[in-house]
Amino acid sequence: MRNVLGFFRYALRQFRMSPVFTAAAVLTLALGIGGTTAIFTLIHAVMLRSLPVTDPGRLYRIGEGDDCCFEGGPQDDWGLFSYPLYERLKANAPELEEVAAFQGGRGQLSVRRAGVETIARPLVSEYVTGTYFTTLGVGPFAGRLITPEDDKASAAPVAVLSHRAWQTAYGSDPAVLGATLFVEGHPLTVIGIAPPGFFGEMLESDPPELWIPLQQEPLIDGNGGLLNQSISAWLRVMGRLRPGASIEVMAPRLTGVLRQWMQTDSGYPPNWMPDVIRMLPQQVIHVVPAGAGIAAMKEEYGRSLKLLLAVCGMVLLIACANVANLLLARAVARRGQTAVRMAVGATRRQIVTQALTESVLLAIGGGIAGLVVAVGAARLLLALAFHSAHFLPIQTTPSLLVLGFAFVLALVTGTIFGAAPAWFATRTDPADA
Repeated sequence: MRNVLGFFRYALRQFRMSPVFTAAAVLTLALGIGGTTAIFTLIHAVMLRSLPVTDPGRLYRIGEGDDCCFEGGPQDDWGLFSYPLYERLKANAPELEEVAAFQGGRGQLSVRRAGVETIARPLVSEYVTGTYFTTLGVGPFAGRLITPEDDKASAAPVAVLSHRAWQTAYGSDPAVLGATLFVEGHPLTVIGIAPPGFFGEMLESDPPELWIPLQQEPLIDGNGGLLNQSISAWLRVMGRLRPGASIEVMAPRLTGVLRQWMQTDSGYPPNWMPDVIRMLPQQVIHVVPAGAGIAAMKEEYGRSLKLLLAVCGMVLLIACANVANLLLARAVARRGQTAVRMAVGATRRQIVTQALTESVLLAIGGGIAGLVVAVGAARLLLALAFHSAHFLPIQTTPSLLVLGFAFVLALVTGTIFGAAPAWFATRTDPADA
């Protein structure tokens, strides 16, 4: 233990005696480690992180496509459905203990709090079925959430606020719970507030601030209502797998249900049917894991993030080479000092250990500085990619996983660029020096 402390003290003393070298090495590593950690932070948030819900591993999405429109029509890889088709699919998915549908797109609705506000404010809204919150496994922060009883045409109109909207738009006023909101002129009662950190089933900029039962859509949207239109594809579907159940045969079964529905109950105009029949073999439904939510952002930015990670990895290797060169030059300058140490009894193992100790300490210092660079770089990338967004639910502060990644990266980096100087140190001949 004394030897280890001695190695650390000696390394710190050498750094103090060479402040310019130390600063140059740490800053070089900070840029390489910081850039790589910044991209990993975004990859973790966009591609690896699960939804903040109960047991996300049991969540599956019915359909994974997104290429359609409200007018409907064949989609090939289906992912958006009309409400009547959702009901048909739900009835043919016994492997799922709960199934929920929710609006595929987002819209801003005019919302005014009764008796308090005279001017309405726009809130991003989402229509959901009564099983939405229970399917995801989300509990309320306050009040209660939407239930199947609320999702009936005869039910009293209600809504749920996001925690962020409750804080920012309504100043965390507890009186909002139970208050009446006029949504597009229609009164809805706020029955609950969603938990902090929950922004819906999908990672996206400007997530929903208000959830409304699906059956209220015709009331609020009036003549433009989509609920009862059989061919309007506007709903995504997600379900929670029963314990012990398997999804292996679900996709072929639902594909069969879809094709039968398209031929007999879709309501497509007669002049569409020849093309619909011709394209029928290409119409499929896939059942895919949805523990991380609807992976729209992953599909859009995943490839670019992987490419950026590879580029930053190359930059880190260049930084390692530069610092290794600095250490090699430093080892040459200290060749005489190393020779004296070996002449008075220092072993090659001690010389190598001392060289690696200095390199690892430099890497850890670069890693700590790199975390600051990582946070700034991640924020900059998000600001450039989502410059028009008012809010983005992606945390740039390092999580435990990101901190662990940076620490391991620093250790590996230190070993890589410290290996050559350590090897060079063992080749010092006291007599030649």
